[in-house]
Amino acid sequence: MCGIVGIFDMQGGRAIDRDVLHRMNESQFHRGPVEGDLHLEPGLAFGHRRLSIIALEAGLQPQFNEDESIALVFNGEIYNYRELRAELQGLGHVFRTPSDSETIVHAYEQWGEDCVGHLRGMFAFAIWDRPRQTLFLARDRIGIKPMHYALLDDGMFAFGSELKSLLTLPGLKREIDPLAVEEYFAYGYVPEPRTIFTGAKKLQPGHTLTLRVGQPLPAPKQFWDVPFKPHGAMSEQDMEAQLIERLREAVQSHLIADVPLGAFLSGGVDSSAVVAMMAGVTEGPVNTCSIAFNDPAFDESEYARQVAEQYKTKHQCETVDKDDYGLLDTLAALYDEPYADSSAIPTYRVCQLARKRVTVALSGDGGDENFAGYRRHRMAMGEHRVRSLLPLAVRKPVFGVLGAVYPKADWAPRMFRAKTTFEALARDLTEGYFHGVSINNDRIRSQLFSNGFKQKLQGYRAVEVMRGYAKNAPTDDPLSLIQYLDMKTYLPGDILTKVDRASMAHALEVRVPLLDHRFVEWVSGLPSNSKLRNGEGKHIFKKALQPYLSNDILYRKKQGFSIPLAAWLRGPLREAMRRAVLNPALLDTGIFNPAFLKQMVDEHQSSAKDHSTTLWSVLMFDAFLRKNGATAGDMAPAIAAAA
Repeated sequence: MCGIVGIFDMQGGRAIDRDVLHRMNESQFHRGPVEGDLHLEPGLAFGHRRLSIIALEAGLQPQFNEDESIALVFNGEIYNYRELRAELQGLGHVFRTPSDSETIVHAYEQWGEDCVGHLRGMFAFAIWDRPRQTLFLARDRIGIKPMHYALLDDGMFAFGSELKSLLTLPGLKREIDPLAVEEYFAYGYVPEPRTIFTGAKKLQPGHTLTLRVGQPLPAPKQFWDVPFKPHGAMSEQDMEAQLIERLREAVQSHLIADVPLGAFLSGGVDSSAVVAMMAGVTEGPVNTCSIAFNDPAFDESEYARQVAEQYKTKHQCETVDKDDYGLLDTLAALYDEPYADSSAIPTYRVCQLARKRVTVALSGDGGDENFAGYRRHRMAMGEHRVRSLLPLAVRKPVFGVLGAVYPKADWAPRMFRAKTTFEALARDLTEGYFHGVSINNDRIRSQLFSNGFKQKLQGYRAVEVMRGYAKNAPTDDPLSLIQYLDMKTYLPGDILTKVDRASMAHALEVRVPLLDHRFVEWVSGLPSNSKLRNGEGKHIFKKALQPYLSNDILYRKKQGFSIPLAAWLRGPLREAMRRAVLNPALLDTGIFNPAFLKQMVDEHQSSAKDHSTTLWSVLMFDAFLRKNGATAGDMAPAIAAAA
């Protein structure tokens, strides 16, 4: 586990400044505080920061093949490296180290770009093939590990694990992408492949990028997708048995490490399932950790304690003040671009706690995406059943009018917010789902943005991200489609980004066995009614786990990792929020409608309405701007000209 950076001369042969590479590498020191190294040759430079997990004394990078004509920098873990190593040795390859990273080098030697299909794990890596004058980049199938890149005006191509490594480059254009702003305020993050800056991109999950000296920058190529290929006929009992067998195998494959290893334990179904499987395949007690809140409304620690006692884990729990709001600027520095998921705060704290005892922690992330566990999945399918009764040509005018005239009831549970429901019913499945997951829907964003900025967007709407994925989805089953959309957007853009940055800030490696690609492939082929049945998500998952976990754990109401956001913005963050949302620097960007910002602040702080989600997204955007200087100012003249 580590951070990687590199610079590649697209024209070939020019010297690369060592100091520039050093600054890139050191910007990611937190990802690999154990050791680091630089490698430079004409036209190519690699940097690496290492957090030692496997082969502690032999994993320094770059890694080379036998004649050093191929070099690798790598971030991640390859869980099947021992099997691959044996296969490659049988094919004549000679290994110098016991590390998993060297396995990738020889896999590339043997299979070229197809090497990615042989790898099981989480990875982002770059390979320099000197004889072919080729740079090959790859990112794992699900997007667990990050990869950012940029082509500079001087013909130099740069890449790094985190965007902050590229921000050290004087040649990187820091102009904010207006389309990324639209997407951020819809999703709460900037979805792949865009970044907040026009000059940088993210390599999408399951993609590779091959660059050759003297050739233009090509488009990335996809090497994997979630198949959603139905299995043959299978009884529910067989599904349950296979599910446990495959889950246990996935968890066991993720336990290779030469350092202390443990697990996050929230007391929810997913993390509890991972701990239950770990306890069955490891010798000695499992190290588990959780955080408690000093407010019962946000505290799940009692459920975590129950699971810890059942499996006799070495459990560690610390209490966090529910008013733990002092991390705003820290989060802006971690994420490098605006990021509005407020659960980043407790995630940061649980990673901080885990690192006190372990270097590697397994998490339960991915269970909701695999097994349709989110409430929004139930809501979307309920809305879809209503849609199926009437054609879009009838629904759109009828429910569109009702959505426009019906009062907005923020205070009510989602199912009773008729305005939101009517608006969703007036749309097709993809747009309805987008409407449901947006942190700021189309109506709010229209009020939030200035007229000049809306002209700058030229009609672009963030729903196009989902529409692009839906167009190429490997399934036409409605539930599978919305799961697929989550796996392409929310999972890599929000969940995995949050965990990667929070864990790496503390030099902690987090592994996600529920997102093992073999497990994901098999689960995707299960029938939809085995996942969501009678309004209950994760049906088959919970049924299979009944011998391992109590009904109190399996069937209690989903709580989530939440914080009292609305209360913060009316209480301890009241003045800070008002200053941030109404500060002149933010307004000078030309992005926002000042009157609507003031209206939201006043209405929220008087308790007339709950605007906490929108205000938090603006607050985090302001924190991003302050962290990155005057980068947004580049937009103001263009917006003013468009107004």
